[in-house]
Amino acid sequence: MEKAKVSVIQLFAMMLIYELGSALVVSYGVTAKKDAWLAILLGMCGGIALFFIYYFLFRQYPNLPLTGYARKIFGKYLGWVIGLLYTVYFMYDASRNLRDFGDLLLSSTLTETPLLALNILMVLTICYVLYLGIEVLGRTAEVLMVILICLGITGNLLVFLSGNVNLHHLQPFLEEGWKPILTTAFPITTLFPFGEMIAFTMLLPYLNRPELSKKVWVTALISSGLILSYTTSLDIAVLGVEQVERATFPLLSTIGKVNLFEFIQRLDALVVFTFLITMFFKISILFYVSVIGMVDLFQLKNHHSILFPSGVILLILSMGIATDFAEHIEEGLKTVMFPLHIPLMLIIPLLMLFITIIRNLFNKVS
Repeated sequence: MEKAKVSVIQLFAMMLIYELGSALVVSYGVTAKKDAWLAILLGMCGGIALFFIYYFLFRQYPNLPLTGYARKIFGKYLGWVIGLLYTVYFMYDASRNLRDFGDLLLSSTLTETPLLALNILMVLTICYVLYLGIEVLGRTAEVLMVILICLGITGNLLVFLSGNVNLHHLQPFLEEGWKPILTTAFPITTLFPFGEMIAFTMLLPYLNRPELSKKVWVTALISSGLILSYTTSLDIAVLGVEQVERATFPLLSTIGKVNLFEFIQRLDALVVFTFLITMFFKISILFYVSVIGMVDLFQLKNHHSILFPSGVILLILSMGIATDFAEHIEEGLKTVMFPLHIPLMLIIPLLMLFITIIRNLFNKVS
């Protein structure tokens, strides 16, 4: 692993921006209709429950990443295979997010630009920053989090001043009952994006004050959950639930309705710039943890030698993952959820938790 340390503020900034990711602009939780905001909050609670599984394992092996303590728990060979499975998964997830990034820019601003060109530029930027190290990424997150806050305040202020917010679009409460809320919250909003925080089990050993990891993680989870719940509510209040369901990127449509004095309008750039920042960090972190997983599993000296070849793999995956954006979204919601997300975010961590607890009990008895 890279010899580096990340401060508490830097880790919080990376976690918060990572969590917002693509969930900030897509139709997140809208399968619960007008109660999407509640489904997101319940998903946040599910994410906190997952965190305590990851945190327990981290406390048992504070100096090891996920790929390291998988070998300690499952044994040298099975643990190595499971570590490789997570490494491949992180790379795959990074490629899905890279595709999200390219497709949003294509549909919103750079309509004549080839998708390949956009993805190449993003991969080159990410590889350059990660070549400099995780500390550089952390310091960048500190700065850009402030910019994100300013963009968020500005955008919200303009939306409210434009008079487009209609709270009646959020009523009545529980119109469809609890079933769509619960089926949306578990597993959809629990695993995306809150369950994706499992990537940070690879980064916690870098934290310079590991005793604060619980506070940082939970605070980032709650903050991002509240922001996502509020943003979805705002989209529905401005557009109505039917239009949010139809929209590919509802936040883009929400900010597009701003028109003050026939002068302040066409503020799509605010959303695009926000998305650019959040997706840069989400892709970077997923890609980085995949690379350091390879370093750990194959006992390499550092990540520099495999960074750019891995970037080529990331690029190829992002281009070949689906023929169009509709297929890409369909795959993410149905094909990937049960075979990948649930086993890797929930079932395997639970197995590791139980094995560790049983082993600790036997050690105490003996």
